[in-house]
Amino acid sequence: MNASSPHTDSHEILVIGEALIDIVATEQGSIAHPGGSPANVAFGLGRLGVDAGLLTALGDDEFGAKIQAHLGTANVKLLPGCLNLERTASATAVLAADGSARYEFDITWDLAPHELDPMPKIVHTGSIATFLEPGAEAVASLLAQAKGQALLTYDPNIRPALVGEHGKALETFKRMAALCDVVKLSDEDARWLYPQLELEQVSDAILELGPILVVLTLGAEGALLATRSDQVRIKAVRSEVADTIGAGDSFMSSLLQGLLAHGSAELSTAELEHLGRRAVAGGALAVRRSGAMPPTLEELTALLEEQHLAAS
Repeated sequence: MNASSPHTDSHEILVIGEALIDIVATEQGSIAHPGGSPANVAFGLGRLGVDAGLLTALGDDEFGAKIQAHLGTANVKLLPGCLNLERTASATAVLAADGSARYEFDITWDLAPHELDPMPKIVHTGSIATFLEPGAEAVASLLAQAKGQALLTYDPNIRPALVGEHGKALETFKRMAALCDVVKLSDEDARWLYPQLELEQVSDAILELGPILVVLTLGAEGALLATRSDQVRIKAVRSEVADTIGAGDSFMSSLLQGLLAHGSAELSTAELEHLGRRAVAGGALAVRRSGAMPPTLEELTALLEEQHLAAS
């Protein structure tokens, strides 16, 4: 970083990472949705009424304009200097009969220099942006700059085709996790990173790296939230699945909104359960419709109230 680096605008939460176009190939043809895990998380935060900014890398092209317009509908602001690529990245998702997706990528990741000033309350990153050079090193440097000044959160969102050899990817994950206060990952991520461990052992292994809170999403089994002294399981919300694209990102957005409201990742058992239910509900609402379309705050609140009434 240097004195000429652009400064960030003031945001409650800053998301750092890739934005791309998800091209969904179906029997009826192809549909293009703005996507990329970090961009989806930022969009989800905006839909939940959070003041969110996105530091990313786009091309000054049709796909880049489509992404900017999409983010704008949720009042998500791109930071200065984001139009620095020759072309905007894309990922083609081929859907299976059960709604799950397989991805093929066309992506370059090269982040322009930035200073985190003013410092947001939360900085979130993850996915391809933390593994793919040359941009991954810039992301790690920004997190190191923010450590101790903001709550740092990380979702590796492993894409085996892009993260490289397992041993190197695991070391990258460990370095990023050690910088962060909260690490969220899927059961698939956990099994890929730590194939020799049970899921509960994975959360313990990550906590030993330094985070305060580890959150594991378990698909139809809900979620596991673990700290060094506590562990809670949250049941899944029953949902008719349209597709799973963006479900983990919607979970992450709802998790971040809950952390922002609490102001810390130091949580009691009751607070862990409350946070987990909020995040699970956010993910459940996302799978009920096609594409990465997370819930509004009103939709999330309504489902949480419905769940509360059903349990009482």
